[in-house]
Amino acid sequence: MSQPNAVRDQLRQMLALLESERQALAGLDLDRILSSAQNKLQLCAVLENCDRSTLDEECFGLLDAVKRLNEINRRLRNLIASNMQARLNALTGAANVYSRRFPGLSAEMAR
Repeated sequence: MSQPNAVRDQLRQMLALLESERQALAGLDLDRILSSAQNKLQLCAVLENCDRSTLDEECFGLLDAVKRLNEINRRLRNLIASNMQARLNALTGAANVYSRRFPGLSAEMAR
């Protein structure tokens, strides 16, 4: 199999994997999330060895789709983490460590 065909197949596998990861994130399925992360690392290791100069337009289109879907999943992971942190803070009464609000600053600026 030529390199563009092999890369194209691997990029299609990555798209399927990212879609599976998104479903796992939506369902909060920890086993599938961890499995997706491991499989993504393995596919990335294989894709790193490809020669970019031999890729065709379809490969670049697939690569763009992979990048967009990965970004969507990253945002979803961050949203889940943020919601979890807010819930834990509400349960424990702890201050939000990563908050952009500075409680003392507004009182200081009012002076």
